[in-house]
Amino acid sequence: MKIDAMPDTHDHDHAALHHEDRLTRFLLPEAGVRGVRVHLTDTWGQIRSRAEYPDGIARLLGEATAAAALFTGHAKVDGRLSVQLRGKGALRTLFAECTAAGTLRGIAQFEEDAAAPQGLADLGPNPILAITIENPSPHGRDPQRYQGLVPLEGADLRAAFEHYFQQSEQLPTRLLLASDGDRAAGLMLQKLPGDGGDDDGWTRATALFDTLTEDELLGLPGPTLLHRLFHEEAPEILAGRPLRFGCSCSRERVEAMLVSLGADEARAAVADGTARVRCEFCGQSYVFTGEEIEGLFAPSPSAPMPAPERTQ
Repeated sequence: MKIDAMPDTHDHDHAALHHEDRLTRFLLPEAGVRGVRVHLTDTWGQIRSRAEYPDGIARLLGEATAAAALFTGHAKVDGRLSVQLRGKGALRTLFAECTAAGTLRGIAQFEEDAAAPQGLADLGPNPILAITIENPSPHGRDPQRYQGLVPLEGADLRAAFEHYFQQSEQLPTRLLLASDGDRAAGLMLQKLPGDGGDDDGWTRATALFDTLTEDELLGLPGPTLLHRLFHEEAPEILAGRPLRFGCSCSRERVEAMLVSLGADEARAAVADGTARVRCEFCGQSYVFTGEEIEGLFAPSPSAPMPAPERTQ
């Protein structure tokens, strides 16, 4: 089947042929396998430009960003999905987030005084991998939060995520992630739940998947890649959507962060009559007067909304 003759939306062919930032969901019906393909250019460029990263950490961040977008293609995400790796080594945190609206952001935090970290080993001993989904609550202000938390296992992000899905969903999953200075991309295959597909469908699909190289994943337009890789399986395009850089920081979320710090620490942030908080993801600055800081801790007749765990 010729993939580039199968538009999933009115602008699918145009977007995919020109390497615009995009997520594409597809199905291999005979094999009983679903898939997601993500390609990022401008989005990845904007995320990387926010900070100076060692080459190895930049590569990991690009792969994590592509992965966060991939996972929104197979999970029910009405709010946002985040991927976070935490450790106590030279590399402290690797974080990427994708929203239901298709906005992406990411950041890596590392010890600048240590030797430049280059890979997952720099997370140190006993690192943790967390995938978190936050969806709007239909009955209240607090979002519904679902989190999977597992020890990080695997020599690279691909292996770590495959292990995560095997442990959390118990569904066979394959991933290929790639990133360079200009692009980030990912391809994900997952066996459909139940008995969908013929007996050796998963074996056939993964054998084809294993022929794909990182250079091809980064360089080939979506229709070309899927046609070359899976044309024998008659793939069907299910849906697609554009992706872009975007930050979910807001003054309200910064206020909640300040409240979570406590009155003493928030007051200590005031200098020359104001406190300034800068979002590390997008660079947006939020300025609070001393009076506004005091107002955050004034008694309220209603119970306050629990503060989120992150600053932005």
